[in-house]
Formats: sequence, structure tokens, C-alpha cells
Amino acid sequence: MKRFTIPALLVFCFCTFFTLNATAKTQLTYSNFFPPTHIQSQLAEAWIKEVESRTNGEITINYFPAGTLTKAPQTYDGVVQGIADIGMTVLAYSRGRFPVASAIDLPMGYTSGVQATNVANGVLEKFNPEEFNDTALMFLHAHGPGILHTRDKAVESLDDLNGLKIRGTGTSGNVVAALGGSPVGKSMGETYQMLQKGVVDGSMHPVEANNGWKLGEVVNYMTQNFSTAYTTTFAVFMNKNKWAGLTEKQQDTIRAINAEFALKHGQAWDKADELGMEFFKEKGGEVISQSDAESKKWADQATSVIDEYVKSVSEKGIDGQAIVDYIKANL
Repeated sequence: MKRFTIPALLVFCFCTFFTLNATAKTQLTYSNFFPPTHIQSQLAEAWIKEVESRTNGEITINYFPAGTLTKAPQTYDGVVQGIADIGMTVLAYSRGRFPVASAIDLPMGYTSGVQATNVANGVLEKFNPEEFNDTALMFLHAHGPGILHTRDKAVESLDDLNGLKIRGTGTSGNVVAALGGSPVGKSMGETYQMLQKGVVDGSMHPVEANNGWKLGEVVNYMTQNFSTAYTTTFAVFMNKNKWAGLTEKQQDTIRAINAEFALKHGQAWDKADELGMEFFKEKGGEVISQSDAESKKWADQATSVIDEYVKSVSEKGIDGQAIVDYIKANL
């Protein structure tokens, strides 16, 4: 019978422990509402590959696009509850839940996705809002200018918009109402069919959605109301317990990847806007620009959305004006 000396036994136990620990795997799930063909879905998959690669396969992630694991409005709660380990969704789908971050979506006159994404993560860093404390937030990103698209009627003035039913969620719906339209709060995934069937007269959305969601097939007019351009903030987040279960080295690795991918998402939104404009024009869409005078009218009308935000969050003890001032100073 083979006998181990005490030192040899210790070495044996250490090696066994090291081998088992080195081969331990963490398997996670990632839920995303974007369809697999959308650039934001493809970037999510690229993020997954980076995490798997840079952790040397210690972390593997199963990807569920197109709302197959959790629907867009339920994704945040789904991650909190552990239905999905990681998720990406629109913050505005959980209306009222993210009072600090909702300021990012206001009609500030955004000019690009990179700009909006930088503002979003700047707000996150400066104000460190408690509203995200029930998850481990990876990063935020935000699309380029959200502007008006209509199906049958060209909108050149505020009078033209009056009474039209326009799809818009969260802040974009508030912008529609401030400008005189009738907002219909539905998710992006429902928009194509609603426009196709004439349930709504138009939609507030970024130019990219004309290609990414093929809305360019069902809208005919694009009003370039850049002075009231809003954005939509997207969050990537992880279940707190799953995050806590990672090693410090793994967490540091993911943080580094997050910093890179926030910018990648912003750049992708801008590239997608270019493709969306091409697709819109290919389908015969008409672009309607605004004069400086008309643009100012729209901006003045939309100011009420910003004012209402400041008032509503102040009732929750949040200095909304400080957040608004920060965003304006960083555009």
C-alpha cells in the first residue's frame, strides 16, 4: 500500500484543489429584446465573446435575443429575480423606476449616439443613482436623435401634428403630447404592425429604426425636429448575486470590457442611423427639414417636458435641475 508523507499529502491536496478550482466554470444567461439581426444584438453577442475570451472560458454565457427569455418590459425585473442573469433593455419601459436616469431621455436636442451615450454614463458616474442598487449595472448606452416619422401625412409644422396618433414610450410619448400629438405607448417590437395597419399615424424613433426594425417600409415622411430630439437610454445589468459570485479578477475584467463596449454601442447607433437613412430613402421616404424659426417653436413647446421632469423628481427629493444642468453642459 502506497503511503504519503505529510508534506507530500499537502502538495497532493493543494494540487487537487487548484485543478478543481481552475476548471470551475460559471455559466450565465443573457436576455435581450433586440432581434439577432440588429446591430445592438450583435454587439451584445460580441460583448459575450469578449467576456468568455478574456476570462479564459471561466465564464460562459448563453444568449437569448428577441425577447425569447424575458420580454423587454420584464427584463429588468427578470434579472433582479434571477430569471435571466444578464439583461439589456430600455429604462423607459419601467416608467418611474429610474428617476435620475430618466433625465437622459429628455428632449435636449441630441446630435449623435456617441454624445448621448457619453452623457448617459456621465450621469451614472456623477450622480451614482440608488435606483440601480438591486442589480449590478454594467453600463448605459443611448441612441442618436429621436425624431418624428409619419405614415400618410407630412408634418411640417406643429399644426400638422395636432391630434395625430404617434407611437412613443416614456419621454418620447411626453414629447409627442407636448408638441400636440396623441401618444400611444407601445414597445418598439409592436410598432411595425401598428404603422402597417394604420393603428397609429406615426412614430417617434431614431433614424436607425427605419432599417434596424424595418420601419422605413411603413413610414413615408421624416420630420427632422432636431431641436426636440430625445434619446432612449438602454442598460446592461447583471443579477447582484451572480455578480457577487464572480472573482475580483473576473469582475475587473468585465469592468474593462464594459468601458470599451459603452463607446462601441454609441458608435454603432451612429452607424445604424446612416444605414437607416439610406434604407428610408431607398423606400421612397421624404425628408422634411425645419427652418430655424419652426425649430425654435418646437423647442419652446417641448420645454414643458423638461420642466415637468424637474418638478416631478423634486417631489422624490431629487435635484432634477442639477441633473438637467449637467446634461446641458455636457452636450
